[in-house]
Amino acid sequence: HLTWLSPFLAGWSLPSYLSVLVAVGNLGLLVVTLWRRLAPGKSERAPIQGVQALSIAGTALLAPLWHHVAPVTGQPHSVAFLTLALVLALACCASNVTFLPFLSHLPPPFLRSFFLGQGLSALLPCVLALVQGVGHLECLPSPTNGTLWLPHDFPERFPASTFFWVLTALLVTSAAAFQGLLLLLPTPPSAPTGGPGSGLRARAPAVEEEEEASPLQESPSRAARVTPSPDAETQRLLSVHRACLLGLLAVTNALTNGVLPAVQSFSCLPYGRLAYHLAVVLGSAANPLACFLAMGVLCRSLAGLGGLCVLGVLFGAYLMALAVLSPCPPLVGTSTGVVLVVLSWVLCLGALSYVKVAASSLLHSGGRPALLAAGVAIQVGSLLGAVAMFPPTSIFHVFRGGTDCVDQCSS
Repeated sequence: HLTWLSPFLAGWSLPSYLSVLVAVGNLGLLVVTLWRRLAPGKSERAPIQGVQALSIAGTALLAPLWHHVAPVTGQPHSVAFLTLALVLALACCASNVTFLPFLSHLPPPFLRSFFLGQGLSALLPCVLALVQGVGHLECLPSPTNGTLWLPHDFPERFPASTFFWVLTALLVTSAAAFQGLLLLLPTPPSAPTGGPGSGLRARAPAVEEEEEASPLQESPSRAARVTPSPDAETQRLLSVHRACLLGLLAVTNALTNGVLPAVQSFSCLPYGRLAYHLAVVLGSAANPLACFLAMGVLCRSLAGLGGLCVLGVLFGAYLMALAVLSPCPPLVGTSTGVVLVVLSWVLCLGALSYVKVAASSLLHSGGRPALLAAGVAIQVGSLLGAVAMFPPTSIFHVFRGGTDCVDQCSS
């Protein structure tokens, strides 16, 4: 919806504004941390329900209020939209440090299913926006000047308020699914106490991880492995291997949640709105596909994950170069340019998404502390990426936007 909503705010810089709001939303992380201090040893059930209630309320209010504008420094801005976007950012940023520790008490497939759901939560709204027909336009000659072309937007099949109501229904379904999960669990997951009763997670975490990662290549020694003591798990959490996994999580989320979203419009829109929509939708589809791949083939090699991360960074560097050269990047106006930019977005997000899921799955064996650290790494990386991109996009204007139906690249 960014190509449609951008006239209400800051044009092609709207993704940058949203990235900064997501960064500010990391205050939700502090709220959860405060809750842990005040209620040590409590289950994450209550904060998860609070996050879901806040998300439902914010999205439901977007339906009637998203288009309301108010003057700020003499310019009209969509204050209601940005305020509610901040509310949703607070909820989303808190989710990683609530859901992930909660999932530490469940078998590893639950964790990868969680990331699969996250990917689908990005893909489904994109598909819905395509069905709505948002952002489609054609260039028509001006009736007074035959050499001047004017953009003509096609009407949407249903209004944005309907789009937000559908998202609200999706969040209500998510909340209902969580309540159903609580009812199906033998015992409600709570903070680990070191006792024998741990709900569904009765076996050694490392053994479960090995079994889920390589179900057809299990060795007898893996099945016979004993559960490490809590002290050993704490030491492993502080090991170099765990630190590298947390670093990979921070880097990949800095790119996918902060750096790249801020420049997506600048890298894609010069090639046309079709290229932009394809990059958004197919890039979102790459996320759940990477989760499916991790369910069947989980890379346990730190070198392999590092290589995939480097590959994603290379594609990201290409996309960043296109954004810097906007509105006249290489191959603009050609089918080759469209294919390259869309393919780069798909491969970049696919590689980085797989690294995120794989690194989180490997950290699962560390239990609640490891997954809590993973949630913090995700949020810190996202925050740093968004903060780093705000000055070049919104203050120094390193990236320049174009104008629909105006050729700014002719010599």
